[in-house]
Amino acid sequence: MFVAKSIQSDHKDLIHDVSFDFHGTRMATCSSDQCVKIWDQDSSNGEWKCSASWRVHSGSVWRVTWAHPEFGQVVATCSFDRTAAIWEEMMGENLAEGEHHAWIKRASLVDSRTAVTDVKFAPKHLGFLLATCSTDGIVRVYEAPDVMNLSQWSLQHEISCKLKCSCLSWNTSRRHPAMLAVGSDDPNPSAGGKVQIYEYNDATRKWNKVETIAMVTDAVHDVAFAPNLGRSYHLLAVATKTLKVISIEPLRRDGTLSGATGLTRFELRQVGDFPNHDSQVWRVCWNVLGTVLVSSGDDSCVRMWKGNYLGNWKCIAVMKGDGTKIDMERNQSTLYSRDKQTAQPVRTPAQGVMNIRRSEGWPKFTTNKDQGNVMM
Repeated sequence: MFVAKSIQSDHKDLIHDVSFDFHGTRMATCSSDQCVKIWDQDSSNGEWKCSASWRVHSGSVWRVTWAHPEFGQVVATCSFDRTAAIWEEMMGENLAEGEHHAWIKRASLVDSRTAVTDVKFAPKHLGFLLATCSTDGIVRVYEAPDVMNLSQWSLQHEISCKLKCSCLSWNTSRRHPAMLAVGSDDPNPSAGGKVQIYEYNDATRKWNKVETIAMVTDAVHDVAFAPNLGRSYHLLAVATKTLKVISIEPLRRDGTLSGATGLTRFELRQVGDFPNHDSQVWRVCWNVLGTVLVSSGDDSCVRMWKGNYLGNWKCIAVMKGDGTKIDMERNQSTLYSRDKQTAQPVRTPAQGVMNIRRSEGWPKFTTNKDQGNVMM
């Protein structure tokens, strides 16, 4: 069952990103109006209320993300102004009169010389790490050595991707070394595969490029690793001209006989390629089990996908931009197929409106690039 609610966001420009916290009861939005808004859900009636709004950068804010609550109420943002910033919510008596809480800038990361296009906190088992990527083709990994002092962040690694970077995703698996997927929207057709996979080697303390996904040649807008709950392989969703699902299966390590210092080799398989949005796909995200994938595109629709035990993927639900659900019996989606489907007519909410959707308590969102709306 899906429930849709519209929220007047009051952002003055295009909304670029929406992020939910670990529990799904807090939400952050960012916009070209240079502001971030924090929304809290009222547990009594499910309504969302804006609890904080402030100017975070001097340029468009591309992304906002939450840290794990183990580290406190912390968000990170990145912007066209070439910086990333870390913000912490403070509660207590040391605030201005009449204020019960406030968001304080703890650090500004200024190493990039070009726009910072994505920012993501690492899974908590890796420590308090933050990765950024920028249009200069460099991924930077920062660490907070003291989680009680968020004003100090040290640059641990710089990874040169040799491609303009647009997005990144951490692999959440505990059974495998730290892994990053980096997507590119570089227009140069000779650049080859637009998604690169990097793995951290504990022995050499370096990030190594272990794979380039050659089957992805169009501009990449978003990438997302599926939560890995017992799988021996990884699943990566890629938002490009179509929605792609890539299986990344570790095979062996090269190098010593023990394989302790060699590079991991992978078998890459495309298990899904869906043109159903009939336009650019902008955002992808997984449910907490990694069994359901959600995509959003320029057709103003949110689509849900689910794979079976045979590895076949099928669209199980389609929601329009106005919050209504498309009848799947009249709009059947076949198993993984390259055949395009006819785009469905949609109605788009007014600018600055957010639609919240929940399915079994799990929030989902999409951003509409043309209208500046967020549909969840």
